Amino acid sequence: MIGLKPRQKNGNGNGNGIPQRVHLVGAGGVHMSAIGQILRHRGHEVTGSDLAASDYTERLVRLGAEVFIGPHDGAHVGDAQLVVTTAAAKPDNPELVAARARGVPVMLRAEMVQKLIADRDVLAIAGTHGKTTTTAMVTLMAVRADLDPMMLLGGDSRDLGNINVRDGAGRLAVLEADEYAGAFLEYTPRIALITNVEADHLDYYGTEERLRAAFKQFAERVKPEGTLIVCADSPAALAIGEERRAAGARVERYSIESHSDKQTVEWQATGIRGNDRGGLDAVIHLDGVELGRLSLSVAGRHNLSNALGALAVSMRAGVDFHRAAAAATEFSGTRRRFEQVGEVARDGGPITIVDDYAHHPTEVRATLLAARQRFPGRRLVACFQPHTYSRSTYLLDAFRTCFEGLDALYVLRTYEARESADKGMDAQALAAEIERPEAQYMDSFEEAADRIATDLRPGDVCFTLGAGDITELGPMILARLEAQR
Repeated sequence: MIGLKPRQKNGNGNGNGIPQRVHLVGAGGVHMSAIGQILRHRGHEVTGSDLAASDYTERLVRLGAEVFIGPHDGAHVGDAQLVVTTAAAKPDNPELVAARARGVPVMLRAEMVQKLIADRDVLAIAGTHGKTTTTAMVTLMAVRADLDPMMLLGGDSRDLGNINVRDGAGRLAVLEADEYAGAFLEYTPRIALITNVEADHLDYYGTEERLRAAFKQFAERVKPEGTLIVCADSPAALAIGEERRAAGARVERYSIESHSDKQTVEWQATGIRGNDRGGLDAVIHLDGVELGRLSLSVAGRHNLSNALGALAVSMRAGVDFHRAAAAATEFSGTRRRFEQVGEVARDGGPITIVDDYAHHPTEVRATLLAARQRFPGRRLVACFQPHTYSRSTYLLDAFRTCFEGLDALYVLRTYEARESADKGMDAQALAAEIERPEAQYMDSFEEAADRIATDLRPGDVCFTLGAGDITELGPMILARLEAQR
């Protein structure tokens, strides 16, 4: 597993036609870092580059990789025999230009992942929301069943030691199958799960129809003897499943909602109720037969749905129900998913800071519903950082109303990611469009931390929401609250 020292170099590459010396463009990305960690574990020489240092670049360095921080430079390619790049890198990236000029092969991230998992039975988790949590749950279930799986995760699993990659020796590879730039179309899974399909990444796909067509193609890539599992509570995911079923594929459906015809869903959660750990309990049925009870420590109906999907994948991969259910009970979540950053005592009740990756309106709604379940009766405050200008534009109608239920809302400047400001609506314009509650725009982290720390009251719960660097805000607010004491 990752965490062990790298295997001995063999000088000629290490399986599946991967050469010995590999360079990673965008090595600090969560998926690219995972590739680098596996390559180092398997004995390859790895170099990489990224604009900024991060925990993910540091992990590579600790494993013996050389990572260049700062502007990209063709010299960084060095004597690499293969260059792997993130889809976010532009064609005129100096390192890609240098590699092509020297005749060094250039491969996209997903193509390399496919090489790394080529000899495994692949369990691929796709969907607009819930991929990371569900993938982490499936992996934990397989680990607890002593199947020693490989894992590539779009976040860090707290239950597995705050890691995003695992190079287990078992036959299973559990993979978060990302739809951006069609990455998931490189994989040929034995079992595939689609949690849901909603409008997202339209900066790449252009239209929701093209996005759905990509998910349909992903479903068609399941091996003929394999199984496609879809969430029946997502109309678009269910429609893809029904189309594949009509074509003769093996398809199973799961649901946490009530259905008038029980035969329409193979995997069903019933009797849903809260428990004393802040999560939900439910009774699980397969083909109408009760399997037992599922009891979660993580909050929210969306996480119950994730757990049911993970259970279906795991059991079809050979994990028995009781081991899978026990792992689900143990599951504490992934980093930046409802993660408590800290708490400051106050007369009248503590002030709690929670960080969450939610950056799509559906995810924001789900997080805030879970917050009401986990923190009943407490005042809820959030600071939201929009992720890309285009997403704020094409999801504007949903953003106008998804923050309902908050007692106060702050909106931080947009995290640009791969975009320029002319691609859509900026955060200040988005803040003005939000209907309830009235949003206050913050142009900088310092301004946001000062204002929020001043405004918070005893008993408040404050969420930092977004997929960008807003994760840095929570500790800043905590420091200011501590200084007030």
